[in-house]
Amino acid sequence: MKQRIAIDMDDVMADTHAKFVRLYLEGETARYTLEELKEKSFHELFDEDEYAAISNRVYEVGFFRDIPVMDGAQDVIADLMTKYDIFIATAAQEFPNSLREKWDWLQEHFPAISWRNYVFLGDKSVLNTAYLIDDLPRNLRTFDGEGLLFDALHNRDDTEFRRMRSWQDIAKALL
Repeated sequence: MKQRIAIDMDDVMADTHAKFVRLYLEGETARYTLEELKEKSFHELFDEDEYAAISNRVYEVGFFRDIPVMDGAQDVIADLMTKYDIFIATAAQEFPNSLREKWDWLQEHFPAISWRNYVFLGDKSVLNTAYLIDDLPRNLRTFDGEGLLFDALHNRDDTEFRRMRSWQDIAKALL
């Protein structure tokens, strides 16, 4: 039997940060440049009102449907599938529209991963896999296997887990 890997979607497979940046720059009140938005997290740059305005966009119909695929994710996941059983473990109930949109997104961008391997959940501590690749340290803290922290602006100060800076780092670590 193959070992199992659970992979988070947002800011791991799907470049959710890039989607937020695009929406912010398309807005009428953008006061930061693309370069500034690549160097610091929204928490560091935005005041409370700005942060609420951009983060609430996740409740809009279609938000999760057209998020760009993270660079390298498709090729590395295809390679991982030759050695591991892959499960997609993503929170979907928190944002009502995301369940269907994430399902459709996976069907479009990762058609080789069966719908049987989609795990829509809130608490990732229930996962029974050897690895969990996630951008949120809080999800890795409650996970029993080995947590691999996918690099993001919002977790750059975390040193608790092995950091994966890209999908190429994941390939080096797991293939």
